[in-house]
Amino acid sequence: MSDKPFLAITMGDPSGVGSEVTVKTLLDKSIFTKCKPFVVGNVDAISSAIEIVGASNIVNSNKVTSLDQIRGEYGIIDVFDMNNLDFNSIQYGQLSSIAGKASVEWILKAGEMAASGEIQAIATAPINKEACSMAGYEDIGHMEIFQNQTNSSNVATMLMARNLRVVHLTTHKSLRNACDYVTKDNVLSKILLTDEYFKKWGWDSPRIGVAALNPHASDGGLLGDEEEKQILPAVNEAISIGIDVKGPVPADTVFNQNIDNKFDVCIAMYHDQGHIPIKVYDWARSVSVNLGLPFVRTSVDHGTAFDIAGKGLADHISMKESIEVAVSVVSDNKLP
Repeated sequence: MSDKPFLAITMGDPSGVGSEVTVKTLLDKSIFTKCKPFVVGNVDAISSAIEIVGASNIVNSNKVTSLDQIRGEYGIIDVFDMNNLDFNSIQYGQLSSIAGKASVEWILKAGEMAASGEIQAIATAPINKEACSMAGYEDIGHMEIFQNQTNSSNVATMLMARNLRVVHLTTHKSLRNACDYVTKDNVLSKILLTDEYFKKWGWDSPRIGVAALNPHASDGGLLGDEEEKQILPAVNEAISIGIDVKGPVPADTVFNQNIDNKFDVCIAMYHDQGHIPIKVYDWARSVSVNLGLPFVRTSVDHGTAFDIAGKGLADHISMKESIEVAVSVVSDNKLP
């Protein structure tokens, strides 16, 4: 792209650390050489975060109501403020339906901009799922919100930390329900989606490792039958159409094999199976990337951290990495 892409940063729950990690990230001049970042959120929350991190002599917040008002210049944090939150009505670290409502409205606005092509990418700060539920929203995860907003049929969340990349069969499901979701059709769908996106990102034939669900990949059926009846048939069908995929590989092995470059990406069967290896490997730099949406969306890989909100203690590296990944995908059509 000849022009720097517009990148929206949704501020997340205003009672959490989203505004702080956003401000800390935008103190890095290099961000502005690669994109035109702006915040979809609350200008008073951003101004508060600027004070908290001690950056009042470096940056200022700038309230905008349209994209043509965005300067995209270092030293100015442009905030697309929808006037949907009185920042004085909430407190750092306190669960609030008011905050939950505002955070979802910011997500939907950013999604609207991205779906229309007005902006090129979205990087999201963390929301609080309980606060969103209190506000009456049933879709309490970013991916689910964007999926319903855009009517996207097949989506997936991929976490990445350096060379470890993990696509998830499911994310926000209870473990009991997640196990029921391990079917041949669902596993095959995620294999196909993963292969499609990695080819878009420059891999000629991405090497995909599919994790088993049960310990030891079920030990020949002694510890369950999902491997034989669901996962293996999906893998074999994918192989039959030319996809380089192996599995089911025991979950205590497949992620280390990815780190050792035997795979380019893994597919985990449920949330914690994929999140744990990523966060043990390099939590600070871990990033979430959505597959299957009609626009680029990345995210930090941490929560709202109510216990340290408003204290200036939050680590912003994941937000910086999220922006780097989003810009790389938009500008160069590849992962960094």
